[in-house]
Amino acid sequence: MKNFKIPSIPQTTNKCIRFPNDVIEDVENAIRGKNCTFSAFVIEAVKVALSNLEEGNDDK
Repeated sequence: MKNFKIPSIPQTTNKCIRFPNDVIEDVENAIRGKNCTFSAFVIEAVKVALSNLEEGNDDK
């Protein structure tokens, strides 16, 4: 069994980026009714994208 650790909040930096309106609408539709913020969704999506890029570089 994994031991419980109180999570620490990572340091953050505010970045202002522009999203196409249709992407904003799609994300908001995806998270509607769920316990998720726009920022949390985008952060997770970026982490997955970066992981996928790293995995793709292993093939070269």
